[in-house]
Amino acid sequence: MTAIVIFAHGSSVESANDAVRTVSKTVAATGGFDLWETAFLEMGKPDLPAAVECLIARGAEKIVVLPYFLTAGIHLKRDLPRIVGEILESHKNITIEVTPPLDGHPALGQILLDRAKEVLQT
Repeated sequence: MTAIVIFAHGSSVESANDAVRTVSKTVAATGGFDLWETAFLEMGKPDLPAAVECLIARGAEKIVVLPYFLTAGIHLKRDLPRIVGEILESHKNITIEVTPPLDGHPALGQILLDRAKEVLQT
């Protein structure tokens, strides 16, 4: 079974973490993913290893990590590969794939334009 994890930085402001959880729930429902989790690098729970453990316990064999990060900064270039590598060392029977961050997706420009129009219409 395939699962998804929306992976965000995490915040000391719990409402910000809850907003990411809401996005995860929406993505999972819209995409038809029965197995999904939200995970955080820091300041939020669960972290990625705990989220993966939960998904494996529920039958996941392949996990797609979707970084909820705008650009491929240090966390995606250094921290995420290290964490994924550590998970795979102890779980040889699963696969984990990581998608690119949000930057570069064609919808991003439209989202910014929509935000600008929202402000200009008020």
